[in-house]
Amino acid sequence: MTEHTPQILVVDDDPEIRKLLARYIEGQAFRVLLASSCGELRRSIAAHEVDLVVLDVMLPDGSGLDLCRDLRAERNTIPIILLTALKEDIDRIIGLEMGADDYLGKPFNPRELVARIRAVLRRRSETIVEIPGPKLYQFEGFIADPRKRSLADARGNAIELTGAEFDLLQSFLDRPGRVLSRDQLLDLTHGRDGDVLDRSIDVLISRLRRKLDPLGNARLFKTVRNGGYQLVVKVEAQDLPS
Repeated sequence: MTEHTPQILVVDDDPEIRKLLARYIEGQAFRVLLASSCGELRRSIAAHEVDLVVLDVMLPDGSGLDLCRDLRAERNTIPIILLTALKEDIDRIIGLEMGADDYLGKPFNPRELVARIRAVLRRRSETIVEIPGPKLYQFEGFIADPRKRSLADARGNAIELTGAEFDLLQSFLDRPGRVLSRDQLLDLTHGRDGDVLDRSIDVLISRLRRKLDPLGNARLFKTVRNGGYQLVVKVEAQDLPS
């Protein structure tokens, strides 16, 4: 059986940056596709199997942030790493809120980008590969299926989560009742392969709270001062057939 070689789509309007990144990423045993605009990105993902997108925020025909948001709204789950020249943390947090899996500020070392690519792909593969004794999680009327990476409410309505949001939720479902610090959550969801903002965990928690309880009535996640976060509801894990 031939091992799959991940294909990375690099989207940047600077031809020199595209050439540099293509040469380096290909040298690290990846396949590379190149695009210079939002339109070219859409044509590439329609015509090719893309495992991850490296997406510049500033493009000639639109914003990479808006494109990231639109792809997630269309239920496109291809992992996205944003490249941004913006220095403010809040701008990077907005990128995470738009559904990006990670971000990297310019200028950057291509070696760090490849480390981020490997980390995101590893997290995705770890959640896709089935492990012995798969489980279905039930809590507060919700049903989470890690095999399908799906979440549904008590009425069976699907709740759309980004990859980062589902990873964070599963970290709590695997450890119900435990207080998890931001450092622990970063280790569980990002692997510490890059300089990920602690603040990104707060953003993800906020998004989960909003999606799981839009009216703000239930308190699924408790904020523990100087400790982190805790899933405070009962979780039932049901074994599923292999």
